[in-house]
Amino acid sequence: MKEILFYNLYYAALREPKTKSPLIIDSKTQDEIIQIMKKSGLNVVDYEIDISDYKRYKGNVAYHKYHNYHGGGLSEIFVEKSLEHYLAAKMMNLRNDDIYIDVASADSPAAEIYHKLYGCKVYRQDLVFPAGIHGNVIGGDASNMPVDDGFATKMALHCSFEMFEQDSDIRFIREAGRVLRKGGKLCILPLFIFNKYALGTDPSALPKGGIPFENDATLYCAKGSGYRHIRYYDVPHFIERIGGNLGNLELTIYVVRNEKAIDLSCNIKFIALFVKQ
Repeated sequence: MKEILFYNLYYAALREPKTKSPLIIDSKTQDEIIQIMKKSGLNVVDYEIDISDYKRYKGNVAYHKYHNYHGGGLSEIFVEKSLEHYLAAKMMNLRNDDIYIDVASADSPAAEIYHKLYGCKVYRQDLVFPAGIHGNVIGGDASNMPVDDGFATKMALHCSFEMFEQDSDIRFIREAGRVLRKGGKLCILPLFIFNKYALGTDPSALPKGGIPFENDATLYCAKGSGYRHIRYYDVPHFIERIGGNLGNLELTIYVVRNEKAIDLSCNIKFIALFVKQ
């Protein structure tokens, strides 16, 4: 009862427009989004997961060794996370001569996995790490990394770009264009797209005083999610914020057609791949 009371108080303090309704993206909404993207001139390509190849990948990784990462493969969202790692690696075409940055890495084993499987040199970047470069750890803002121009050949974000608050999504895309070498690739997955501009939040997870939310975004308030900021672009906002700041990056959006064939819990529908020209 106390939890519900506090949630309602935090919710009441948030600005409008807002709703307690869950944000649901069904197949009809997805098809609508795809058609809007195509009509808007975005390069949209269908993609089928090679299920046998994914299973080989997962068998080679041995996720059970990573006890502190989703229970070593026992959590409800483990399959989704392993699929994200697999698809990003495939999209980037990782090789042993690559220099890879795992952006917003936190406690993810993705960088270590990529080094073991593909032999590439890897770095882990996150805002929570100590500022600067310490071995293969890069601390600080992903939109202002302490590395030289053309430092990396590959970069990826696994279910983290949507957490970039205020204008940090825009600034990161610009930074990626600086950090990547010519021909380098950036993979963002899943790419969160909806039919309206929306921000997901758990009001009880917000700091005292809240955080700035864009006034033109509807707030979807999920009790108990623990997330303070999840950005769902609509197509116009995606084009304005991301498409308008590509610089020398070329963007392709992949539509995953068979993620449910891996597991019904999988929800990766859109993948953004940027290639530096």
